[in-house]
Amino acid sequence: TLARSSNHSVALHVRSAPDNATARDLALTAILQRKGRVLDAMNDGMGALRRRANPQDRALFDQLQDARAQLARLVLGGLQKASPAEYQQAIQRREASVEKLETELGSRSSEFRVQSQPITLEAVQSAVPKDSALIEIVSFSPFDRKTDKSEKPRYVAYVLFPQGEPRWVDLGEVAPIDQATAEFRKVLHSSKSANVKALARRLDEKVMQPIRKLLGPTHNVLLSPDGALNLVPFAALVDEQNRYLVERYSFTYLTSGRDLLRLRSEEQATTAPVIVANPDFGARPAEQKGQSARGMLDLTQAYFPPLAATAQEATAIKAILPQATVLTQGQATETALKQLASPSLLHIATHGFFLADKPEDAAETERQRKLLQQTGDWSSLGGRLENPLLRSGLGLAGANLRKSGDDDGILTAMEVAGLNLWGTKLVVLSACETGVGEVKTGEGVYGLRRALVLAGAETQVMSLWPVSDRGTRDLMIGYYQSLQAGQGRSAAMRQVQLRMLNEPQRRHPFYWASFIVSGEWANLNGKR
Repeated sequence: TLARSSNHSVALHVRSAPDNATARDLALTAILQRKGRVLDAMNDGMGALRRRANPQDRALFDQLQDARAQLARLVLGGLQKASPAEYQQAIQRREASVEKLETELGSRSSEFRVQSQPITLEAVQSAVPKDSALIEIVSFSPFDRKTDKSEKPRYVAYVLFPQGEPRWVDLGEVAPIDQATAEFRKVLHSSKSANVKALARRLDEKVMQPIRKLLGPTHNVLLSPDGALNLVPFAALVDEQNRYLVERYSFTYLTSGRDLLRLRSEEQATTAPVIVANPDFGARPAEQKGQSARGMLDLTQAYFPPLAATAQEATAIKAILPQATVLTQGQATETALKQLASPSLLHIATHGFFLADKPEDAAETERQRKLLQQTGDWSSLGGRLENPLLRSGLGLAGANLRKSGDDDGILTAMEVAGLNLWGTKLVVLSACETGVGEVKTGEGVYGLRRALVLAGAETQVMSLWPVSDRGTRDLMIGYYQSLQAGQGRSAAMRQVQLRMLNEPQRRHPFYWASFIVSGEWANLNGKR
């Protein structure tokens, strides 16, 4: 309901009144108030109810968690001996049940929304830390006021400092920037790609170089991207001096600059740190083809191979955090995660997955119809996964066994959103592609990144592409050592990345740039 007016506010400034301070402030205020608003609405409701935690609300939360789990099992596991129509109807019934509970929970948070502080440009600016800058990148579609027809969408960046007027720059059309983003991300998936710096420089020229002219000497950057730029490791871009930006800047990702008004959680952790690693996924069934879950359309033939290095990772982190509880092998279950109650820190070293959505395809639909006639089992076909929170998740103990029941070894992002992580300072997902998901312009990334915010986690560390098992282990050990030394959550990541950048065998950004820090950047004691 707000997208059109928000777009017009930005277009009015950039196209019609570029030198007008009132138009500029109106555009930036609209962005700060509305960008990622869907996440805020859900998060505020859940946060208020968690804090109130009366028996009726807890019962609703339990019902919602159960309904989400049932929906996840149905979508990912299928429905035995059901026609395609019956299967889709079953999914729709489960989705309706989930939506009904979410609506009821949301309706209970009206008093929280009424009491929440107003979001103004002045309030957000006062929350920008000293020697830092907030960068808001937003996609908008210029329009002809006479015909009211939109032109090709463009990116614009606004930069807000602790003091002074906001600055801005039109970055150009979305399409060529997104194309450069896709090409850059592709070469990051392999340590053998030789042209990574050239493509990093190309994208930097389009995005960060124009912004750098506005940043001046500022090195601490709070970054709220939009669109495909949500999936870019800005630290791995290359400047005019052929240096990676990690050598000059510290980046912290935000859904919106509005996050600065509520980042520091008043919730307190109730339990010690928890480390989940090296789950016993189970042997590969004979009928499985042994494909990785990465990039697949469903999990019916996915295989989760063992992750031996994550056991070493867990042992090393346990030595740094001696009070931590370690869950490995058969203990690293979906049920164990769902039963957590506000651990101070949560580290999960396992396989992550993000399934591509199935395109509508007439030939594929006919193939599925014929296969159904032959087998009578719709579960072997997989469904069209339209909800991105069901397309991403984590593999845990028993994931290869395809068990039925409450613990099937697959924890979807939708189920992650129901975890109790209010008071948890840091969640680290030491797994492949845990930071990706479906990108919604103006709303961020729908996937594990969003789910962890909804679950209450203050800071999330996650990956943007398939990572090196051993390289990740070493990166994580260095990260926790820096955290224990009092470094900030973002500064500690930058420190270990710089260390790896100086190692000849790990100089390629494939090794060091995959993980990003999103949310609060202070150290674990809250000091910025």
